[in-house]
Formats: sequence, C-alpha cells, structure tokens
Amino acid sequence: MKMLVAGGAGFIGCNFLRYMLSKYQDIEIINLDLLTYAGRLENLHDIKKDPRHKFIQGDIRDREKVEQIMKNGVDTAVNFAAETHVDRSIIEAGSFILTDTYGVYILLDAARKYDVDKVIQVSTDEVYGSIKRGSFKETDTLNPSSPYAASKAAGDLVAQAFYRTYGLHVVITRSSNNFGPYQHPEKMIPKFITRALNHQPLPLYGDGKQVRDWIYVMDNCEGIDLVMQKSKPGEIYNIASGNERTNLEVAKFIIKKLGRPESLMKFVPDRPGHDRRYSLDTAKVKGLGWKPRYEFEKSLSETVKWYTENEHWWRPLLKDKIVQSDTPWPKF
Repeated sequence: MKMLVAGGAGFIGCNFLRYMLSKYQDIEIINLDLLTYAGRLENLHDIKKDPRHKFIQGDIRDREKVEQIMKNGVDTAVNFAAETHVDRSIIEAGSFILTDTYGVYILLDAARKYDVDKVIQVSTDEVYGSIKRGSFKETDTLNPSSPYAASKAAGDLVAQAFYRTYGLHVVITRSSNNFGPYQHPEKMIPKFITRALNHQPLPLYGDGKQVRDWIYVMDNCEGIDLVMQKSKPGEIYNIASGNERTNLEVAKFIIKKLGRPESLMKFVPDRPGHDRRYSLDTAKVKGLGWKPRYEFEKSLSETVKWYTENEHWWRPLLKDKIVQSDTPWPKF
C-alpha cells in the first residue's frame, strides 16, 4: 500500500504515522507537511529513518507539488493538513479558509486526476456546533460557530461534492477532542500541563463548565484506519470515546496529578462564539467494529507523564504569543 499523508508532522498526523508503521510492514508512506508552527520535524524523530516513511516539505495548497506526488502512484490519501486552533482563527481566519477548504479542494482534484483509490478527509466534531442534549449523528445539519469550524465544514462539503459529482472515493471522519503526546501547547490539555509544570495560571474560559468529549489520539488513529479499510465511499463517520468532561474537571485532574494547588486555576473572559457542549453518536463507526480501547484517566495520566519527561520538546514552543496569552483574541 502506498499512502500520502498530508499534515503528517502535526499532532494527530505524526501519531497516525506511528500507528500505521507499527501495524503494517508492507506500506510506503509519503508525508507531505508545510512545517508551520504546529507541524515539526521534532514530531518525527523516531521514524525519520524508517525506509517506509518519506518526508516531503510542501503545502497542500500547492497544486504542482501535490500532483507530482499523486502522479507517481498513490493508493490512498489521508488528509490531516489543517489550521486547527480556534483562538487563532478568531484573530486571523484567512489562513484557515485557504488551508482547510481550498487545500482540501487541491488534494481532491489531484486525487481525481491521477485515479487515487481512496481519500480520507479527517475532520472535527466542531462542524456540528453545540448541542444541549443528546449527540450529533453524521446526518445532522452542520452549524459551525468559529472560523476554524466553518473552514472545516466547508472542506467537508467540498469532499462530499467530489464524491457526488465525480464519483471520487471520499470518506470523512469527524472526531471529538483529541489528546496525547506531541500536541502543541496552544491546545487546552498540553497548555494546562505545561503551565502547571511551570507553576503558572491555568486559564479557564467563562465558568469552565464547557463540555468536551475527549479521545486519546491512538483511539482516533485506529478508528481512521478501520474506516479506511471497511467504509463505503461517500460516507461520514463520527469517532469519539464518550468521555465527556467539563474543562474545569480536566483542569482539576491535571493539577492534582502534578501536585499543584487549585489556586492556579484562573477564570478569564469567555471566547467569542464558544460552543457549550460537543457530543457525537458513534453507532455508525462501532458498526464497523471500532471501539475505544484507552481509558480516559489512565491515558490522561500517561499524557501528563509524557510532557513531564519531554520538556525539551515543548519548552521552545512557549515563546509563542498565543501560548503565553490567557485570552489571545482582540476585543470587538
């Protein structure tokens, strides 16, 4: 199997590469990544010498680069390449639209041109918006709240259009909030861990009672792999673990795990357009045989341990203004 993984130097992408290389011996992976602030060669340190993995620095929006890879023969393309941080999308939405929507179009059009067998578009639960009760199904209306979520929803719609119009074998996965090793400290869990390690305040938006369904990144990787193997073209699959926790609960867990006082928690003004609760119905992907294998508290403890033992990886990232700030968006 010859596979293009776009965005393979990012958080979920690099973990997916490890998963695939450990599971399949007869595989060749071309890893296309622009190496922005979140996509880093440091994320590939343990697999960079694996002969089955070839890294190419490049932009998913670069038609010539993407087509050059496709025309040399690719069976499957998996797209993780995206701008993903909501706070950054509030400040500057343009790069999100270009990567998360136009970039998807470039990838799909190249796949159609060079007869790629299958394209997996990796998306997010945020495209559905917030839900007070129950859980979103794959057929529910998209109602994104942030520029990030809107850019991902638009990319999903382009993917569906390429299936319906051109018959391209496209499948979409939408996962809940991922956590685990190699996640940039702009995101909540690594931000809380690194700040607690530094005895710095943990910023909680609003009352801290926003609910997220947390999935360990390797569970999501396994789900994506299963969807890639067993799904039908044109389908959408939600992937989530059912670990619904408030942000406040997560903060308290991390603080306790690191032996820090709860006084480190700091309530700050809420984020514009902040969704209250995400929840996904996963009956469809479970019908393929998937189920989460990683228990939340144990996986979060292991994640805390990873950041504790890998300060050399995250310490340089703390210079980022978004990481440093409690409320990075401007006042409107």
